[in-house]
Amino acid sequence: MKVLVTGGLGFIGSHTVVELQNEGYEVVIIDDLSNSSINVLEGITAITGKTPIFEKLDLKEKDKVEHFFNKHKDIVGVIHFAASKAVGESVIKPLLYYENNINTLVYVLKSVVGLDTSNFIFSSSCTVYGQADELPILESAPVKKAESPYGNTKQIGEEIISDVCKVSPNLNAISLRYFNPIGAHESAKIGELPLGVPQNLVPFITQTAAGLREQLSVFGDDYPTPDGTCIRDYIHVVDLAKAHVIALQRLLKKKNKANYEVFNIGTGKGSSVMEVIKSFEKVSGQKLNYKIAPRREGDVIQAYADTTKSNGELGWKAKLTLDDAMLSAWKWEKTL
Repeated sequence: MKVLVTGGLGFIGSHTVVELQNEGYEVVIIDDLSNSSINVLEGITAITGKTPIFEKLDLKEKDKVEHFFNKHKDIVGVIHFAASKAVGESVIKPLLYYENNINTLVYVLKSVVGLDTSNFIFSSSCTVYGQADELPILESAPVKKAESPYGNTKQIGEEIISDVCKVSPNLNAISLRYFNPIGAHESAKIGELPLGVPQNLVPFITQTAAGLREQLSVFGDDYPTPDGTCIRDYIHVVDLAKAHVIALQRLLKKKNKANYEVFNIGTGKGSSVMEVIKSFEKVSGQKLNYKIAPRREGDVIQAYADTTKSNGELGWKAKLTLDDAMLSAWKWEKTL
């Protein structure tokens, strides 16, 4: 069974390709290499013993997208990761984000609805909830006005898919709203590869410990949380990757209850920035050089998932711990 993974050489995409190949799927990757490296392909091959089909393709080129799907009419499912993903950059370059994240989704969906078997998994985000009124966050929580163009593209993306599902009876889709993916594959052959200065906490921690960054800034220690730092739901990327495979299997086996469904993917537990730092120091044996800095605009105080629906309906549960994720991230950093 052939599955297309767009953005398949990225952080979450590459780990999902590994899990798909471990389950026996034939994987085709599309990636334009704008925020990833061709070397990731070697890591996937080293882990699974199989090299996925790879096509370098910019999904903004509509004709090339149509040509690709004409060539691969036997695709049974699409997992769509390809998107620009830096919140801060999206504020500065909104048109780039709307073009790259919305146009590409539309072009892929236009081809997907033409397939005999149309199963679509969308890489969404907990950013759609903003600062939720209640914690933990349920899938039924209101989607609030986005804090950034990036977050808005995820909201619009979900709306597009929902609208298309209403008029395309052969299309079945699931949006996975994930919280904060961290960690790396236990083999340390693939992991998070931020280009330039990391936008996320964990690669900044590991790069600081490795001496690539002078100091980690903790943005605010005066939040109304137990230790004053922001709280997030940090999920191991391997658990997250497995959720995509389970979601796809749900559609392939026709176990979905509607042709468009939404699931939270998180651990159900919030960890503060200081707890993440302490976890890293424990598993690595390294003292981290950090300082308290002013709050950062746009940061919500705390966000963590209610995973009842994904645990029960989807039959998926996070198994790896914060310590597991920090140790794997450190092992990965040391290979770079």
